[in-house]
Amino acid sequence: MTQEHNNRPLQLLHELEAQCRTHAHELPRQIEVKEDWMGIGFRLGALRLVAPLDHVVEILTYPGMAKVPGSKNWVRGIANVRGNLLPIMDLQGYLNGQDGIPNRHSRVLVVNHKGVFSGLVVDEVLGLKHFSPEQRTDDLPSVDAALAPYLQFGFYVGDEHWGVFSMRQLAETPQFLQAAI
Repeated sequence: MTQEHNNRPLQLLHELEAQCRTHAHELPRQIEVKEDWMGIGFRLGALRLVAPLDHVVEILTYPGMAKVPGSKNWVRGIANVRGNLLPIMDLQGYLNGQDGIPNRHSRVLVVNHKGVFSGLVVDEVLGLKHFSPEQRTDDLPSVDAALAPYLQFGFYVGDEHWGVFSMRQLAETPQFLQAAI
C-alpha cells in the first residue's frame, strides 16, 4: 500500500468537513426570555384585582357552612372542606364593612400562610392572568383606604388597571386575625 492510499480516508474527511462548514446554518441566537407574571384574577365589587399565583392554594365554589357565634359580621362561617375546617371570610365585608351578597359567580380563594388557613369570598374569579413585565406599574388603582395596604403594585392591560392584592399581607394583619367580637 502506498502512503497516498493511506491518507485518502483522512482527505475525504477533511473535504466532508469543509462542505459541512460552507453549507451549515447558524445556530439560533440566544434570545432573552422575559417571564410573564401570573396570578389569579378576581372581582371585588367593580374593582379588578389579581392575587399572586403562589398566594392562593385553592379556589372553591361558595360552600355550605355553619355560623360561628361571637364572630364579626364579615366571618361568614366555617366549612368542612375534605375533612379540614375552613373559616370563610367575606373580603368585601372585612374591607368595607358592607356585606357581600354571594351569588352563583361568588368564589372562595383559599389562603394558607404562616398558620392562617382561611377562605376569602370574592364576587367572581376571572381566571389565570398573565402580565408581561412592560405592563407593570407602581400606580395603584384608585381605591378606598381600607384596601390600599394590601395592594403592592399594578398592571395596565389596555384600559384595564389591575391591582395586585397580597393575600399574605392580609393574613398577617392583626385586625384580620381578630375575628371574634
